[in-house]
Amino acid sequence: MCHPAWGRALVAAQRLNDLARLRRVRDRIGREYAQPLDVEALARDVHMSAGHLSRQFRLAYGESPYAGLMTRRIERATALLRRGDLSVTEVCFAVGCSSPGTFSTRFTELVGVPPGVYRRQAAGATAGMPSCVAKRVTRPIRNREARVLEPKPA
Repeated sequence: MCHPAWGRALVAAQRLNDLARLRRVRDRIGREYAQPLDVEALARDVHMSAGHLSRQFRLAYGESPYAGLMTRRIERATALLRRGDLSVTEVCFAVGCSSPGTFSTRFTELVGVPPGVYRRQAAGATAGMPSCVAKRVTRPIRNREARVLEPKPA
């Protein structure tokens, strides 16, 4: 019979292994956001089942792999829209979305305004601001997070 400490050590080692694989998935999403990615392919690449990947990813990062992918796409879309030289449809396809309607819906959910409105507002709001600061200031916040961050009435 194994010593109880060995069992704990094995569980800890497996957890670290899972976290490393989850980080590889998140890094891949960050690099390949414009490519067609699905949870099954992401899971296969890190030798996990899609269900296990989804559960562990949500525990580690607070959102599903698909939501993480969409957040990354919308982050990139905000940067492209601030530049102002692409139409909303061009931005939609440039970030890997295949449906302008779905893109607009997800963008509005994350950013709070439709992409066309964001494009018009952001052009003036971030003028003269270094891009690294503009990226941080305009980072999408999911609506449920925005509600949590709102100040409580006095």
